[in-house]
Parts: sequence; structure tokens; C-alpha cells
Amino acid sequence: MKHQLTAELSAGRPTGTSTAASTEESAGRSTGAPAGASAGLATELREGTRAEHRAAESAGFVTALLDGRLGPDAYADLAAQQLGVYRALEAGGGRLTGAAAALVAPELARTAALEADLAHLWGPDWQGRVEPVPAVGRYVSRLDAVAATDVGYAAHAYVRYLGDLSGGQVVAAMLRRHYGVAEEGLRFYRFDGIEKVKPYKDAYRERLDALPFDATERAAVVAEARYALRLNREVFDDLADRHVRS
Repeated sequence: MKHQLTAELSAGRPTGTSTAASTEESAGRSTGAPAGASAGLATELREGTRAEHRAAESAGFVTALLDGRLGPDAYADLAAQQLGVYRALEAGGGRLTGAAAALVAPELARTAALEADLAHLWGPDWQGRVEPVPAVGRYVSRLDAVAATDVGYAAHAYVRYLGDLSGGQVVAAMLRRHYGVAEEGLRFYRFDGIEKVKPYKDAYRERLDALPFDATERAAVVAEARYALRLNREVFDDLADRHVRS
């Protein structure tokens, strides 16, 4: 059963997917192993998702938002879309019983911060006002299916959390500069439980490398991370339909 699930994840099929524009790829850091040694999972993820990272970063909605060509309502909508994704990811992490539970950390959790941001950005009745785009439904369905598995959680946590840590401060600065977003609407980008981001990211990569995955499982993690980034790009495309004028 374990390898059947791994094969399904490798194929990018459902088993019964910060903005991620601020991705690990953006950090420009190689975690390459010494010459002659096998690359660790973190390096395989970074190299194996390079094209999908770049596609997400170049999405029309992302570039328009960070260039200051939209409005604060576009950022508020982005925050609303991210909430469902993080709720599903963190619910899956809470159900993990395998090796990937080593990646679950309370200081990374974003759900409460997003809920606080939405209360500020949308008002006290925010829960009745936000409207998920169609791609969020697909993304959440995928997380519901795989985020409580070792392979699925490792892939999606890598995409979301290392992306948030790598570029979140830059994104927050652009939102302050272009749209005047107050700190009360940017809690998502603050990791108050992390004193120094770079050592934390290095330690997180080491945790990824330490997961006892065989070659098939590592390939499945990379494939699922690619799928997660494609799903993220689809969310951006739906947001572009709402906010970007040609």
C-alpha cells in the first residue's frame, strides 16, 4: 500500500496542489552535496522544481501585485485564498504519524495569522465575505488527500513554508510600499517564533534530508512538489481573472 500511494503521488494523480511566488528557488541557495555524494532531498526538491518555481513567480497576478499595479483588495483576496490551503496543510500535519512528523513545527503554522489578517483586511464579518476561486478547491482537495502522508506532507510543506521564509519579508515590504498595508494585515509574513531565519531554513533542509525515504519516495516528493506549484499557479491565474485588467 505504501508504494502504491508513492506511485500515485509520483504520477501527480489524486489518490481516491506567502505567496509561493516567494519560493525556495528565489533564495538562490544551493544545498548541493560534495562531489561524488548523492544529493539530499532538499537539493533534489530545489533542482527538481526549478521550472515550476519560475512559472509561479512570473504569473501575471504576482508580478502585477508586487509591481504595485493592482490594489489592496487584490492582496486581501490573495490572503483569503491562502487560508483554505494552510488549513488543509496544517490539518494534514496534525494527523501525521510517520517520519514526516519531524517537519511539523508550531512556529511555522500560518492559519491563525491568516485569520487575524483577514479580520483586519475584510472586517469582522470576513468569513461570510471571502469567495474561494475554483483552483483553491482543487488545491484543498489535493491536500485533503495527501497531506497526512509522509510523501505528501514533505512536498507541500517544502513548497509553502520554505517559500514563505525565503521571500516573505520582501513581499511584505512591497505590500507596505505600494498599498499601505498595515502591520495588522501582514501577520502571515511574520514568524515570531523564529529568531534567525537562515539558520532555521538550514536546519529545516537537514530535517528533509534526514527523512528515511528511498529513491522512489524521494522522486514522489519532488513530483508532488511540482504539482503543488502548478496548483499554486492556477490560484494565481484565477486571481488574475478577477484583478488584472488587460
